[in-house]
Amino acid sequence: MEMNEDLKAAKDVIQALLKSKKMIRMYPSNNPIYVKTLEDTYGRFRDYFDYRDDLLLKIRQNDIMWENEQVYYNPDKEDNLALFLFKDGLRELIFKKGLTTEEMEEFLKITAMDFDREVLDDDIVTLLWEKDFQNIQHTADDVILADDENYEVDAVGHIEEVTNDPDNILKAYQDAVKEDEALHDMTIVPLSDKDLQQLMQELETDKHDKSKKLVDILFELMYLAESRNDFDDLSVYFMNAVEFSMTQGDIPMVTSILSRLQNVLNDANVDEEIKKYFRKITSFAGSDSIIKLLGEILDAGQELEDKIIEDLVLHLDKNAVAPLMNILGELKSIHARKVVIDALIYIGPKDIMTLSKGLSDSRWYVVRNIIYILRKISDKRAVEFLLKTVRHSDIRVRKEVIRALGELGGGGVFQTLRECLDDPEIQVRSAALRALGTVASEAAKRIIMDRINDKTFRDKDFEEKKEYFEVISHWRDKEVFAFLSDILKKKSFFFGSAKNDEARACAAYGLGLLGNTDAISLLQKFKGENSKLIREFSYTAIKRLEHGQ
Repeated sequence: MEMNEDLKAAKDVIQALLKSKKMIRMYPSNNPIYVKTLEDTYGRFRDYFDYRDDLLLKIRQNDIMWENEQVYYNPDKEDNLALFLFKDGLRELIFKKGLTTEEMEEFLKITAMDFDREVLDDDIVTLLWEKDFQNIQHTADDVILADDENYEVDAVGHIEEVTNDPDNILKAYQDAVKEDEALHDMTIVPLSDKDLQQLMQELETDKHDKSKKLVDILFELMYLAESRNDFDDLSVYFMNAVEFSMTQGDIPMVTSILSRLQNVLNDANVDEEIKKYFRKITSFAGSDSIIKLLGEILDAGQELEDKIIEDLVLHLDKNAVAPLMNILGELKSIHARKVVIDALIYIGPKDIMTLSKGLSDSRWYVVRNIIYILRKISDKRAVEFLLKTVRHSDIRVRKEVIRALGELGGGGVFQTLRECLDDPEIQVRSAALRALGTVASEAAKRIIMDRINDKTFRDKDFEEKKEYFEVISHWRDKEVFAFLSDILKKKSFFFGSAKNDEARACAAYGLGLLGNTDAISLLQKFKGENSKLIREFSYTAIKRLEHGQ
């Protein structure tokens, strides 16, 4: 075995000890993560002992040496394993090949103790001596300890310069919610590993005391996790945090969690298998239970900036479509419904099929809202679903779907709109006519012109006739100009008929809307027409053209 391989094996042991020091503090001995940590650490020792009988580590203030090679270095005072061992006078550690898992576990428990925060009469050296390990030996610098009685006090005091009293940490955590304003003037301090363990236990047992710090801890643990069980546990913790935050009305916290998770999902260096666990959390944020809580917040009348909801929606996945549709039919507040509608307009394109299922809802207002959402999304895939609602029993739904079809266009739309021009309800006929105008195609123009030329057109109400000519004027081309001019000039077609005069007056109205000043000379001829209606409409059209209105 070459020297560089020896060095790597020794470094692996040190890294395992570092991780174990944290895990032993945070988890009880029956926790799978605790057990897995012991197995992994013992595995590192076993790998090393396959080639060597002893692992001798020399302890210095900021580093640990093996065979004159540095296997650990940390210049900081916090979480410094070397300083942690060195300050009690420990100078050498020797692990022998016969090391048992029980001995290793007892050693790790000693290193996991927080001598700065726990009331202990003994130091590391004393505890190692009391255990009398058969396969772990140590050397302490008794001379230094004897000559300088204040050595440990000075070393500990040096470390405590960068830490706070433990009571202050717990008090800051407990008062975080009550004294939010005061936090602006407080110094945020790092939490010890013991504090992490307490908070993790609270996360599992007390769902009423979660906070931003707990979320930060979860993300720290994410980088320590290794096994599938670790990530399974973490995903449950994250989902609990999302649910708790939503029950408290803390939407920004949920958004923050999802945003940070998205950064992980976007990281190309993160394994795809690991990403699956975090996608579960994002999916949970769009589940029925969470969206229902969101609906309760919206309906409670709580004043929320639109951006708060918009930011949340940006991170929801397509599985949120169905739950959002569910609460859309239950919300009492108009503002709340508008918020959900806007959310569905954003998320809906991810799952048009599911969104379209809302068209079968028994409540007319839900169907109309879904049609509106599909219209705003402007995805032509929705046309085939919208066509099925044209015969809906509620006129408000029919009007909305006709408008949507006019804006979306696509196969089957022209035939449907043509049929809707014969609907018994004037509002539906009007909506179909305007929808054809929105389409603005040659086919749509032909449908309208044919209707005006139809012999039954003269029997329509005047206002409906006028609307036909208003819509046909959207096509500002020569064909329409000639079409309207011919109708205006046809005095003999229904001579003496008031119905014919209505059509001619509407033609004059349409010429005025076209904006073609060539029509002025023609319109001048009808200013003296016997029909008052034609005279007035011709005069109005001339004024419109002269003033470019």
